[in-house]
Amino acid sequence: MTNTVAQYKSMAESSATDWHIIREQSREFRAQLADRVMTQLAAMEEDQRGFPINRLAHSLQTATRAYRDDRDEEYIVCALLHDIGDDLGAYNHSDIAAAVLKPFVSEKNRWMVEHHAIFQGYYYFHHIGLDRDMRDQFADHPYYQYTYEFCHLYDQCAFDPEYVNKPLDFFYPAVVDLFKHPQKSIYISHSKTN
Repeated sequence: MTNTVAQYKSMAESSATDWHIIREQSREFRAQLADRVMTQLAAMEEDQRGFPINRLAHSLQTATRAYRDDRDEEYIVCALLHDIGDDLGAYNHSDIAAAVLKPFVSEKNRWMVEHHAIFQGYYYFHHIGLDRDMRDQFADHPYYQYTYEFCHLYDQCAFDPEYVNKPLDFFYPAVVDLFKHPQKSIYISHSKTN
């Protein structure tokens, strides 16, 4: 990245030249998104918090199960990244994961990731004094069954210390491919060029 920086002190006094500098450097930064995501995933290896396996192993196991079940690449990456918000969003990790994925995935997959924590609660909320049927508030939603299946088939069962999952680098090409081209973003919908 170049060291050239914009020269304004408030956005109201910025110029087209300033925004050209920012846009060029932002383009380079956005191009490295997949690598930053992979770095964040790798850091989850240090986070176990009492679970039977660390958070990276859980994510890899979830994605591997989806992969072995012949799910499409976008779905598999969503399975891999569904808990990526754990470190910063202790109370809303699924919102963070969904926000990271939103410009790159279908509405169906984004909704699944955003709501998986509530659906996952069916398997343990009753043990911690919460309503395990909290997911039923979405019973009439078109993605209810889709999200139920994700949690039941891939997420809730992905805590097995003996399960042999694919390594993180196996998923790298799919992550790079997904983050290469956003489908939607304020920058795409409101500009003429990429």
